Amino acid sequence: MAEKIRTIVVDDEELARRGMELRLQAHSDIEVVAQCVNGREALEVIGQEQPDLMFLDVQMPGLSGFQVLSRLPQEGAPLIVFVTAFDRYALDAFEAQALDYLLKPVDEERLSQSLDRVRTQLRQKSLVACHEQMLKLLARVEGTHHLDRQDLVAQLRQISEPRYASVLPIRTDTDTIRLQIADIDWIDAAGDYMCVHAQGSTYVLRETMKALESVLDPNRFQRVHRSTIVNVDRVKRLRPHMNGEYYLTLEGGQELKLSRSYRDRVEQLLNS
Repeated sequence: MAEKIRTIVVDDEELARRGMELRLQAHSDIEVVAQCVNGREALEVIGQEQPDLMFLDVQMPGLSGFQVLSRLPQEGAPLIVFVTAFDRYALDAFEAQALDYLLKPVDEERLSQSLDRVRTQLRQKSLVACHEQMLKLLARVEGTHHLDRQDLVAQLRQISEPRYASVLPIRTDTDTIRLQIADIDWIDAAGDYMCVHAQGSTYVLRETMKALESVLDPNRFQRVHRSTIVNVDRVKRLRPHMNGEYYLTLEGGQELKLSRSYRDRVEQLLNS
């Protein structure tokens, strides 16, 4: 059984706390260990429970969400997802190094995407911790013959590589589709929405290009235009155009423009 992500929900509104807990029950790896009604209570619970994740309301009486964040210990602090009714707080949230933010009322698809970021971040933190332990082990055995140094360094390099999400949840009118990221051919922007093209179908979700880039492996997915991300494994042909631009032809026959500002990185991946 996978280890649970121990979570606390901090909000001065009871309905908001309960609503978040109900939504989180749909995710089997999330365990809500506490609900807090204000920032001071949250700080106490963090010290007692050592949670992995905290959903933190921005506007609360007493300590605001940002004030809570500023008082967290440097070691052992949980990942933070801000929850707010005002998207003008979004920039402040990221400047405060929150992992993500959600707008009230919380959308289930957007919550699923946020939790995927949490899982990716926790995996990376676990890998870093393992990496540090192995480095200490390497220091202890340096000069002995108990372990092969080259093999150990190779293991360190392997476990320190970042891991990325394998599934992209996309909510439709009736359900949520768990799309395998490896099946994605390309993604393009349409206003405030992203069109995800995979295996002959197109899925629409409300997300930003930057947010999608953060969950996609850059060794496979690359921005080729300010509004387009492509799976480079699907690129069949690279055809020069004007002004240093190119056209990419995908395996399915689709043609996508490659802007010159993204050309070097894409060419590097194609050549490799």
